[in-house]
Amino acid sequence: MKVAEYHKLGLKHRVDAPPEGYVLLGEARDGGHRVAFYGRVQEGRLERVVHTGSKRCRKLLALADVAAERLQGQPYPGYQLALEDLLAFFAGEKDRAKMEARGRLVLRALGLA
Repeated sequence: MKVAEYHKLGLKHRVDAPPEGYVLLGEARDGGHRVAFYGRVQEGRLERVVHTGSKRCRKLLALADVAAERLQGQPYPGYQLALEDLLAFFAGEKDRAKMEARGRLVLRALGLA
């Protein structure tokens, strides 16, 4: 899928402000790019995961949204996510170097890089 196609479907896990009752999973910054993840934990699992951050990079927004989706249902602490998994979802994107850089920012925010 391409990032533009994903945005047409709509971001499902982006919020403008951290929700009440959610724990900060982590945040990271790279220049003007910023992303933070929050999770609602129930019985040791991530029931719902959302993200906030800068709106300037559509690639970062899409990668963060997919990451939030993939984290739901995973154990907390102890969740896992691989860069290859995120990049494979957007296999149709041409600028692989930029996708990898944004993917590494997502993983760094989650403490997985």
